Amino acid sequence: MALNNERMRKNAKLPKLLGRRIKKLRKDTDFSQEDLAHKVGISRVYMGYIEQGRYAPSLSVLGKIAKNLKVSIKELLG
Repeated sequence: MALNNERMRKNAKLPKLLGRRIKKLRKDTDFSQEDLAHKVGISRVYMGYIEQGRYAPSLSVLGKIAKNLKVSIKELLG
């Protein structure tokens, strides 16, 4: 049981790490949140939640983010 809880806590950090990575790459490419969200087809608010690590994007959305940031999904995931 303790191992399972430990794994859950570790996995809870992944959306935050992903969000920080997306935010950094977005800024490196001079996109605003609104610009990237529009290109991906999601709201700016949802993009903000992804960057904050509050929501983990679907694989489809993650693929669109990666494509627009000109990186692979693997690079986004670090």
